Amino acid sequence: MTILNETYPLAGGAEIPKLGLGTWFIDDGKAAEAVRAATEIGYRNIDTAQAYGNEHGVGEGIRTSDLPREELFVSTKLAAEIKDYDQAAAAIDESLSTLDIGYVDLMLIHSPQPWNDFRGDSYADGNLAAWRALEKAHQEGKIRAIGVSNFLQADLDNILRNATIAPQVNQILVHAGNTPAELIAYCHSKDILVEAYSPIAHGEILNNPAVATVADRYGVSVPQLCIRYTLQLGTVSLPKTANPDHMRSNAQVDFVISDADMDTLQNLDERDYGDSSAFPVYSGK
Repeated sequence: MTILNETYPLAGGAEIPKLGLGTWFIDDGKAAEAVRAATEIGYRNIDTAQAYGNEHGVGEGIRTSDLPREELFVSTKLAAEIKDYDQAAAAIDESLSTLDIGYVDLMLIHSPQPWNDFRGDSYADGNLAAWRALEKAHQEGKIRAIGVSNFLQADLDNILRNATIAPQVNQILVHAGNTPAELIAYCHSKDILVEAYSPIAHGEILNNPAVATVADRYGVSVPQLCIRYTLQLGTVSLPKTANPDHMRSNAQVDFVISDADMDTLQNLDERDYGDSSAFPVYSGK
């Protein structure tokens, strides 16, 4: 599981592990156990958010692990509804207090729009206000790196034109069947690292026979193939699970997908998320 030892450099100088643990849908009461299990397996990148409601448990898991704090890379996200400087500053401090781990390695604006208006208005001024709060927290040493999530090019350009510090990360939905190649390329051109959330398409990709055929060719599972795919795109992969067996399996991706199979997976169009389409990020907007 050498992938757990590999990192990408961020524009600000920090190093972020290429494979992380996503914690969406892990209850706060179970998050500490999941985080401890992940760190015992070898994970060093843990991703949470204010919206997940489990920062307390994630922080407890980090504090009660056997690892020094500096060996872990911990991310959280500013709630999408916060588009005001004072509210953002207060929410940042609240996350730091709830996590109780000294500092945060990476904090993101969770979405350019509130979830109830996802892909609606641009909220350009509100995003700049929230960004200024992140910049200040970064300058004060509370946060080592800052970035965004679910931002399209226009949303990124708004920050890039007006910010003192450019976003170092954009965490977006990326998986075989949904590869926003132009956005990924644009981020790379601006030295913005892309993080891929839901690399297994919220589980729906498990039912795709074309992906299963490619996975069989390498003697790996569909999740392993999908995680490897996002890694070969040059992104951080953030599969979410509380199951230690799945954590181990997700890290067993020391194989290489051929260029031909990468093209097949990149050209696949698979965006039927079933019941998960109720969530804005899977709604097709």
